[in-house]
Amino acid sequence: MKIDPRHLEILAAIVDHGGLTEGAEALGKSQPSISRTVSQLESRIGAPLFHPGRRPLKPTDLGMSLAVLGRAVREATRTAGQEVDRFRTGHTGFVRVGGTPVFMDGVIAALIARFQQHMPDVLVEQSYGYADALIERLRNGTLDLAIVPLQQGQVPDDLRFQPILSGQNVIACRTGHPLLRKKSVTLPDISQYAWIAPPTDSPLYRDLQRALARIGAKDFRINFSGGSLASVVSVLAGSDNLTVLPYSVVFEMKAQNQISALPLEIGHPDRMLGVLSNEAAIRNPAADRFKAFVVSQFENLSKRISQHRQDQLWR
Repeated sequence: MKIDPRHLEILAAIVDHGGLTEGAEALGKSQPSISRTVSQLESRIGAPLFHPGRRPLKPTDLGMSLAVLGRAVREATRTAGQEVDRFRTGHTGFVRVGGTPVFMDGVIAALIARFQQHMPDVLVEQSYGYADALIERLRNGTLDLAIVPLQQGQVPDDLRFQPILSGQNVIACRTGHPLLRKKSVTLPDISQYAWIAPPTDSPLYRDLQRALARIGAKDFRINFSGGSLASVVSVLAGSDNLTVLPYSVVFEMKAQNQISALPLEIGHPDRMLGVLSNEAAIRNPAADRFKAFVVSQFENLSKRISQHRQDQLWR
């Protein structure tokens, strides 16, 4: 026998509040409509749910058993409503975010951890890629957000790009590197050290080439290339090698006391780090909330970086 779960909820309200009138008030319904529901339910099951002539109403054993089930239905309905509300507000859900490896490992991973301190029920799936591949994934719906550095002319017309940080690179070295003890770093000082090169297909590799050309370093030695940010930092921290990294990555890693930035201006790439999204995709409230969090965190990071640069001597 199939019973309407709404009828069980009504029965539970009558039992819990001690009468038809009280149950109707609790449910925001009229007393006659509640009475009709009880009559329909009794007719369907072929047995009384309340002892006749008893005031206040006293449920039969069957009526009490069904009221218990009605309370479970009511609780399940309430829980389902709360879950829907949490989903709509981005407090639960699933976010697929991709980005360039150096930024994802150097900055974004820590932001994900901070985000999940407040939103522990949001699952974040992080992946890696460069602009072309990430743009394709946004278009085919396998990615919610991409955090990538782009020039203004590179932003596709069908996607939205929200800049979060201007391009700023530095020459990075280990904490305690001999060059950090010099008051003024010159090209001859730099030329005696070998370099770590990012993957050749990354924007950072082209930044390294431009930075070396800018400071006049025509002949330079590379003795480590490719690898993840973790491997680059490990080699950097254990040697006197130099490399080019985004200043935001070096800044965020300063607490680990492994790498530092040389106080030498090398020029900045003509691009912005930003959040790329497909506004035509089905709305994902958790992704919206994560995007807003990332934007606010980078606003704070940008201010801290600007203040730190003002406190340092940059030449």
